[in-house]
Amino acid sequence: MNDGNIVNDLAVVVELFNVYAILLLFIGGFVLWALNWGISKASQKITEKLPTRRFMILQITTLIGFILYTVGSIALIVGVLQPPKEFMLAAGGSVAVALGFALKDIAASLVAGLLLLFDRPFRVGDRVSFDDVYGEIVSIGLRTVRLQTLDDNLVTIPNSRFITDVVASGNAGELDMMVVTDFHVALDADLDEAKGIIEEVIFTSRFAYLKKPVTFAIEEIEVGYRLAIRLRAKAYVLDVHYEKAFQSDIVVRVSKRFAEAGVIRPS
Repeated sequence: MNDGNIVNDLAVVVELFNVYAILLLFIGGFVLWALNWGISKASQKITEKLPTRRFMILQITTLIGFILYTVGSIALIVGVLQPPKEFMLAAGGSVAVALGFALKDIAASLVAGLLLLFDRPFRVGDRVSFDDVYGEIVSIGLRTVRLQTLDDNLVTIPNSRFITDVVASGNAGELDMMVVTDFHVALDADLDEAKGIIEEVIFTSRFAYLKKPVTFAIEEIEVGYRLAIRLRAKAYVLDVHYEKAFQSDIVVRVSKRFAEAGVIRPS
């Protein structure tokens, strides 16, 4: 009796996966990939024309891709193979148990991916720090998050890690972001003059976002076994893409102005 059931089940499987069905599945899978690729390319074109809406467009594109693959895959399997209800229930239960043990890490990442889309601790386009990695979120997928570092390395991180580990977002979905830059002067330097030079350089930088305030944290620290004053400038960059350009701009120009004004630096 059991042998007969096994033979019948195998016969059903063989009947479902005929050449015609496999061809349709292949074509359907290719169409899903092509649609997602076309949507991604279209979103890139739109972001070039509407840079201020870049984050919203990228987030919508990510959500559309997620829904497209999930719903499309289920529709393909059910629509093309049209398996019997009893077979779907039996096969679904068996596959669920097997995958639950074999792919528990992937399953955790898939669930975490859903949580990331709805909870949104960060978004596509955000600059985030995770573990020892810092960069921009370029995609949030079903299983992984891809982060591009400022050295142009693409880092792939399982979604499940973002649920248990700490992640810091520098801009939280906004185009502008705070950039912190340190300047050091000697203890006997004129702090008001040094602070005024830094402020002037920041205000005249083409990368600065001046709708938000420029602030300072000034403290005494040790530099090269000697005491010095650290002026920590906190200013906002117009677009996160200009983060390092903004920082480089103010460091170069402040250093030049310090030398011209005779601001004493730590020896």
